[in-house]
Amino acid sequence: MSEQVNEAPPISPELLEILRCPLAVQEKEKYGDDPGRLRLVHNTWLVCDDSGLKYPIRDGIPVMLIEEGQKWKDTPEEQLPVPPPPA
Repeated sequence: MSEQVNEAPPISPELLEILRCPLAVQEKEKYGDDPGRLRLVHNTWLVCDDSGLKYPIRDGIPVMLIEEGQKWKDTPEEQLPVPPPPA
C-alpha cells in the first residue's frame, strides 16, 4: 500500500492527462503523435520523458515555462528538491 494514500495529488488526474511539455510539442516531429506527456514525480514535479525537462509545481500550480524546465533537466529525479524552491 502506498504511503501517500491520504495525500491528494497537487493536480487532478484530468489535468495531468491534458498537460504537455511545451518544448516537446514544438518539436513534435521528433516525438511522435502525442509528444510531451508528463509524469508526476515526488508529487511536486512534472517530468517529460520526451524532452527530459522537469517542471516544478509551486503552490499547486504547474510552472510550464520551457526556461524553468530546462533549469532542472540535468538534475536526476531522485535529487529534485521537495518542495521545489521558489522562483
